[in-house]
Formats: sequence, structure tokens, C-alpha cells
Amino acid sequence: MTLNLIEIPQAPKPLHPNLSVPRDGWGRPLIVPEAGGKPKGHTRTTTFIDCIEDKSNLIDWQGRMVLIGAANRPDLLEQARLLDPEDGADKKKLNALTEQAKDAAGANEKSRKGTYLHDLSEYVDRGDPLPKAISGADLDDMAAYMMATSVLTVVAIEQFVAVPELSVGGTFDRLSYYDGPGPDGKPIKGNFITDTKTGSIEYGKLKMASQLAVYSRGKLYDHTRFPVDPSESRGFAAWKKTEFTAEQAAEAYSPLPPVNQDWGIIVHLPAGTGTCALYWVDLNIGWALAQLALTIRKARSTKGAMKPFVTQHT
Repeated sequence: MTLNLIEIPQAPKPLHPNLSVPRDGWGRPLIVPEAGGKPKGHTRTTTFIDCIEDKSNLIDWQGRMVLIGAANRPDLLEQARLLDPEDGADKKKLNALTEQAKDAAGANEKSRKGTYLHDLSEYVDRGDPLPKAISGADLDDMAAYMMATSVLTVVAIEQFVAVPELSVGGTFDRLSYYDGPGPDGKPIKGNFITDTKTGSIEYGKLKMASQLAVYSRGKLYDHTRFPVDPSESRGFAAWKKTEFTAEQAAEAYSPLPPVNQDWGIIVHLPAGTGTCALYWVDLNIGWALAQLALTIRKARSTKGAMKPFVTQHT
């Protein structure tokens, strides 16, 4: 079955047109609100839902990687000794050294490998030949991916969506059509937000459910309606101050094809294992957590929680 609900550009290699969505200084996508107005920085989906996740394991892991990296690169320690952790400029330098230490420990290798496998999966889903230089292990991973996802029909690849009620914007991996047994064993069919994970899924299940739930409530946003070159600083600055009309904004938004908002699908493709498995994720749980994330983020702006201690009247 082939669905053409969203036109998917055909190309000999993966395309990432959504990476050209203009970004502000914090890396947030700049989106013209539906009601019109100036482009507004929207929180990235993964960043938005980060506040619901227990990061203790991640923090501990990062600390271990920095220590191992520093042991592998003593020169980084020598540079760090010359810097003041309380100085603003030196803080940035220390942050950069920390990243170098993590990289020296191989902490970023899994991330790079995951990005590479995502790219290869696009070749598969577009029906394009894989690169000739692909390794045997990568071939095994792609064969496993093809087998596991053979029950899915890709409808769209990496589409950018905005969720106005959350002021969130992000790109989902896939919109896929499925017709078969559902999470309870009963027949289910329709379009499902589908996301590929190449690392461990032992932790972060709630975050994954929330991420897919947010995407399923999104609206397609076409940033090319408001063309700008972010590398041209003067023009970009003027663009960010431009007041767009509601009519102009409306042309950039369009609804997703009918998509299941109860369930999404995680494709687990652990790099280098030659295995791949599908998992259902409950989007109602995920959406409830997204609402909780919104409440937490609003609460962070609460003022007046602390006041000076006064011992006598003046």
C-alpha cells in the first residue's frame, strides 16, 4: 500500500530541509505565530519535555566520561588549571574543554553513530540504494531495520511541526501507516508518529511517549513562506522584527493527515547489534506529561519565593 498524504521529495541521498528553519541565539526555531506577528522563538520538543526526566543517571555518566577523557587528554587538565570557574569568559572555555574531554572518552561516538544510522534509514525508507562504503555491521543494522519496519508504510519523513498551545516546534522522524494488531492485540490501523532510537531505551520511556504525543498534536509549518538568510546578519535582524499578518501566517500552517493520538511507535535500532524491534507508546500518558511540563515551565517564572530578612523597621 502506498499513501501520498504528504509529498516526500525523492533524492539520491537523505534530505533534511527542516534544518534550515531559522533559529535564534539559543537554537530555538523561530516561528511566525498563527495569529501573525513577529517570529517567536519556540522551545524544541525534546528540550520542552526534558523537565519531566530524571537526569541523575545521565549526569553521573557525563561525569565519568569527563574523568576518563581528562585521563586520556592530560593537556586538557593543563589548560583548565589556568582558568577561573567564576569568570564568565573562562566558564565558556571550561565548557568547551569539558566537551573535548567527553569526546576524548568516546562519549559522543554513540550520538554520531545514531545520526549516521538515522541517515541510512532514510535511504531505506525512500527506496534509494545504500552508500557503497557502508560497513558490514551497518548493513546488518539496516537489514534488521527493513525487516522490523516492513509492516509499516512510510507516509512522511522528517516533517517540521509547531504546537502553538505549548509554543513548541520540532521535527518528527516518520509518519507511518500501519494496519494490524494493536497494543491490546485488537485490530488497529491508521497513521502513527514513528520515532527511531539507536541507543538504550531502558530509561526515558515517559519522555519518548511525551515527545511523540507532542508531535501528534502538531501542525505542519512551512518556514519557506517567510524566506530569510540567517547568515546575513543585518537582513536576519530586520526579519526578526517583521510583523507578519494573520493571513500570511495562515499560509504557513496546515494540518497533519489524520494521525492516531492514542498510540505512537518507537523503532529501537541499537547500533551495531543487527537487531531492531518495534514498541507501542501510550500518547495519552505522553500528552498528560506534556501538560505537566508546561505547568512546570510556567512555574519556573514565579517570583517572590524569597525576600530579604529584616530585623528592624527603618
